[in-house]
Amino acid sequence: MKRISIKLIALLIIIGIVMAGCSDDSSSSEGGEAVTLKLGHIQSENDLWHDGALKFKEEVERLSEGNMKVEIYPNSTLGGDRDMAEGMQIGTVDFALVAGVLGNFEDSIQLLELPYLFSSQEEYNKVIHGEVGEEIANRVLEASDIRILNWWDRGPRHITANKPINTLEDIKGLKMRIPEIKAMEHTWQAMGASPTTMAWNEVYTGLEQNVIEAQENPIPFIYGGRIHEVQEYLSLTAHKYEYVTLAMSDMTWSKLTAEQQEIIQEAADIATDYENQLVSEQTDEILETMKSEGLEVVEPDVQAFAEEARKSHEEFAKTIDIDLYNQIVDALK
Repeated sequence: MKRISIKLIALLIIIGIVMAGCSDDSSSSEGGEAVTLKLGHIQSENDLWHDGALKFKEEVERLSEGNMKVEIYPNSTLGGDRDMAEGMQIGTVDFALVAGVLGNFEDSIQLLELPYLFSSQEEYNKVIHGEVGEEIANRVLEASDIRILNWWDRGPRHITANKPINTLEDIKGLKMRIPEIKAMEHTWQAMGASPTTMAWNEVYTGLEQNVIEAQENPIPFIYGGRIHEVQEYLSLTAHKYEYVTLAMSDMTWSKLTAEQQEIIQEAADIATDYENQLVSEQTDEILETMKSEGLEVVEPDVQAFAEEARKSHEEFAKTIDIDLYNQIVDALK
């Protein structure tokens, strides 16, 4: 298990005081008392993530006939991605919607974070729901005691800035916020940008105060975070086809009965289909809403971006697992 940060320990103490008993009964219910579990995520209640989380809660409670409850904590209430991942490791957070931060616990998932690794949603789906996705999920579980229940679609990531991003020259030296993901940092640096990691709940203010000049995320995430209020342009770079995992503490999982585990997995699968359908149906609608509110959309030469990015992929993959990287490349042929 990785070293737990002092920040996280303090956060856990606060959570324990405020919500004592929320997760202590994460085992078979006795005397009719329901098992109550916590699910955290970093987005607002307006985001599609929250809708998917509500669907998961609904299904768990329906399938268990009320004997299992799920409490949802949006807006980084249980901490940032790293805090929640570490909380799942020690069982103080039961579920979380997390993505690239898992690369801090198991390197292989970093390969999915390489910009322009996939050129379409179909390519991404082929890998994430195939042997590679299963292998990575198993490695994450073994390394971190975090169980990936399923992969949610998020759509492609795009860049927002206060200037149009049309060419590679436009990103040279650009102070762009990225999540704490080494693969993304490596690739954007190789492309000439100046990436900086920053917690999501600090991004709006960071853009507003010009601490950073740009950020990149899927369209629903941009809208949910109100980024279009502090950025003028959206450049459709589609540099990464995106996932978020519905992840669970394996410590919590091991306390459940086989029947409860089956309920959790079934609810996760139903919520995944629901979330993915929402993303598919609403992304274009969300984009039109932001355009009507003043956001200008730019369509750069994506091929030029992709060619430059891919020059650095193999170098990074050699630091992780070149064989697994080649397995991904072969799957895309």
